[in-house]
Parts: sequence; C-alpha cells; structure tokens
Amino acid sequence: MKDGVNGVALGVFIFFFLAVTAIGFLAARWRKAENEHSLDEWGLGGRSFGTWITWFLLGGDLYTAYTFVAVPAAIYAAGAAGFFAVPYTILVYPLIFTFLPRLWSVSHKHGYVTTSDFVRGRFGSRGLSLAVALTGILATMPYIALQLVGIQAVLDVMGVGGSDGTNWFLKDLPLLIAFGVLAAYTYSSGLRAPALIAFVKDALIYIVIAVAIIYIPIKLGGFDDIFAKAGDKFTAAGAGGLVPAPAGQWTYATLALGSALALFMYPHSITATLSSKSRDVIRRNTTILPLYSLMLGLLALLGFMAIAAGVKVTNGQLAIPQLFENMFPDWFAGVAFAAIGIGALVPAAIMSIAAANLFTRNIYRDFIKPDATPKQEAQVSKLVSLLVKVGALVFVLTMDKTVAINFQLLGGIWILQTFPSLVGGLFTRWFHRWALLAGWAVGMVYGTAAAYGVASPTQKHFGGSSKEIPGIGEIGYIGLTSFVLNVVVTVVLTFALKALKAPEGIDQTSPEDYTADAGDPEVEVELPPAVAGSAH
Repeated sequence: MKDGVNGVALGVFIFFFLAVTAIGFLAARWRKAENEHSLDEWGLGGRSFGTWITWFLLGGDLYTAYTFVAVPAAIYAAGAAGFFAVPYTILVYPLIFTFLPRLWSVSHKHGYVTTSDFVRGRFGSRGLSLAVALTGILATMPYIALQLVGIQAVLDVMGVGGSDGTNWFLKDLPLLIAFGVLAAYTYSSGLRAPALIAFVKDALIYIVIAVAIIYIPIKLGGFDDIFAKAGDKFTAAGAGGLVPAPAGQWTYATLALGSALALFMYPHSITATLSSKSRDVIRRNTTILPLYSLMLGLLALLGFMAIAAGVKVTNGQLAIPQLFENMFPDWFAGVAFAAIGIGALVPAAIMSIAAANLFTRNIYRDFIKPDATPKQEAQVSKLVSLLVKVGALVFVLTMDKTVAINFQLLGGIWILQTFPSLVGGLFTRWFHRWALLAGWAVGMVYGTAAAYGVASPTQKHFGGSSKEIPGIGEIGYIGLTSFVLNVVVTVVLTFALKALKAPEGIDQTSPEDYTADAGDPEVEVELPPAVAGSAH
C-alpha cells in the first residue's frame, strides 16, 4: 500500500463522484411527470422505463460492490469456492423468466408497488403482507451495508479516512459524506436518480474490466502464471488447490442454488422490475441480462490476480482496490475506484427506495394511516429511505467487515423465506395464508438462530452463513435449509387447514391479470382507496 494519499487517483475519483452527484440531482427533471407527488413516480419512476433503461437499472441493481469487492475478495481468501456467485447468476435467469412477467402484469393491473401489495391482494392477509414487508426491509439493510463497505474499501486504499488508531468519526467521515450525498439525491429524485446514473456506472465498469482482464495478466506473465501461483498458495494452505475440497462441495452447491432463489426476492429487484413500461420489457431483459454474468466471471478472476500480484492485506475487502492501485497508473486507478464507488451508490439508492416503499405501502398505509394521500405516501417514503440507510450504517459499524460477502448471504437467509408467498402465489392459490405465515416464521426463526450461532475468528455471532444441514450432516447454506423447512411446514399445514375448512381470505386477482400487458384494453390500474375517493 502506498504511503499517504494517492492524490491523482483521489482527484479522478472525486471528479466522477461529483459528476454522478450532479446527475442524481438533475434526474428529478428527467422524464418529469405532471404529478410527481406519488409513490408510482418517486418510487417506480412512473412505471415508464423501456428495455435499455431497465437493463441498466437492473444491472446497476444486481451487480454491485458485492460483484466488484466481495466476490473477488472471497476468491482471494478461499479460492474457487468463491465462484459460487457465477453459477447462481446463470441459474436465476430461466427462473425469473417464468415468474417476473406474471408479477409485472398483475402489479400493473392492480397498481401494486411492492411484493407485499401482491401478497395481500392474492391471499387476503394483512398479517402475511406485513411479514413479507418486514422481511424485505430487514434483508435489505445488510445488502446496503455491503455497498458502504465497498466504498469504504476504496477510500482506505486511496489513503482517505485515517488509520486504525484514528478517532472513529474522522476515520469514517469520508464514508459518512458519501452516505449523506447518496441520501440527498435519493430523497430528491427517487428512482430516476439511480436509473440515470446506472448508464455512467455500467460504462465505467465495462471499461475497467476490459482493461483489467487484458492489462493485468500481461503484466503478471499470463493466466498460466496467475493460476499456478494461486494454486500454490491454496495448496500450501491445505485448501486443496484451486478446486474446492469434497467437504466444501455441498456448501458450494447450496450457496449457488439458495442465492439464485433469493436474488429476485429482494425488494430492490422487484422495484426495478415494476418500473418498466411493459411485460415484454421484462421478458427481453431476462434474455440479455446474462451478459452481466459473463462480466461477473471475469471480475471473479481478479481474486486470483491479486494473489499472483503479491497483494498482502489483512482485510480481504481491500484486495481488489489494492490490486488496482498496484497495477494501474494512478489516473486509471482513480477510474477503477470510481467504478467501484458508483457501483455501490446506484444499488444502495435503489435498495433504500425499495425498502421505503415497503414501509409506506404495507406498514404506514395498511396499519397507521389507511387514508393516506399519494403525496403523503411519497413524503413518508422519502423520509424512510433515509432511515433505512442509517440502519445499514449500523451493520457497517457493528459487524465484521473482513468477509463482507456474509452481509449479502445473511440478507439472503431472510429474504428467501418470502419465496413461497411470492412465487408460489403467482402460480397457485392452493397454499393457505396461515400456513404460509407459519412456514415463514419457522424459516425466519431457524435461519436467524443458526446464523447467530456461527462464529468467525473476528466475530462471535453472525460470523458466517453455512452450517451443518440437519439429517444430512453436510455443511450447507443456512438460507436453503431454512427455505426447505419453510416449504415443508407450509405444505403440511395447508393440507391440515384445508381439511379443517379454515377461512382462506379473498383473492382480489383473476387468472387473466397474470398475462395482461400495458396495451391490453382490460388493464385498468386500481387506485388506493384515498385516491379513488378523491377521483369521484
């Protein structure tokens, strides 16, 4: 690590940071609606985005500091086991092709803004809707925290923020400033800000990856030398070389499958989906988004390059920023740092908006102020988006940041428990609402308790996301184990409750709602009660 502040890299980073900040505030005037004081406009961009904007938004939504920092850091520390992120992003696209268009259609038909809106309408259960909303908010906070860790890693490598002995406030001051700017333009512009910034973010990422995957191997003697040095390191450490040991194969497979099932359960994934203007936009995006998986595979290789380059860091999250500083000219290192920083800001903005939408629609309007006007909903959502970021800061300041990928995997344990209600509900009304709620509770309690009991060398609780699978004896992803328990409880109780003829609630949807498109004449968005009342 270079001594002092890397002035050139910092200057380039600040230039891009200021540029995207300006774009974030100007986005409030981009595609401006006649009535901007509504959740549809602030939280979903007016449901008006076409194929390319949606592609960049979803890409900015899903490929984050997790991609640029956490995955290569996992490979730097643990070897090929960290590559589980590549197959899971391949598995997810055939999966979402089957259900996202259905979710878009029914949401467009009924004016749903969140997954909890759909669950309430499908199963007639405010309790189940509340459970889904609270889970979404909870799972989003560590994911936002991961983005802030990515920004912090870049600042640390550039020499900004002080040393470990510095007062905590001064050390984290640059991160707090970045956090404040993010909060300000999210509040001002809503979803339009990350949608517009995503163009800059993706352009920077593609440039950096194209250069890194060619330039760095040339400097290191080619991929043969890179793989040989990485293999030597893991062999010497007793990790079995580049291929995961047999004992780790269950972990690898369950992490890949569990993460694939969880990815589009996150509120921010759904928010970006519902912001598109038609069903076909979603279908097209599920076919072109795999291009990002190719990029992720190349990004993951940076972990091996850091080993071959002799990068030595005590915090694995610094490995890739440090590799960039060591290998690139200072000016291009600044470009790479900007790509990581902006790559963290865009998803953090979308995540905070999505969590705020959940609170506003499914807690505030359902339980606190049922007659809230669209303007009041938008205002509450803006304020809550700030509080969600504060909650994420708590994760950053209290949890172990040396294995930041656990932030995302912890969120996955929780959000995966909403899968039966959301995806199951999109295809069948067979599940009983009380059974879904009981299954969710069992999955949440088991998953949280199991994760709480996992220790790491630096943290007594929540130190990892894998544990022995009951009845099998292999180590696997806690989220998938919890999900299986959830489904078993849901199915068993559904049979029992149907036999007892327990009330099932009113389904407000109809079969044709799930295939409707924006141009269909029967599509009429249902307004919230307060809006409908004022329209008559």
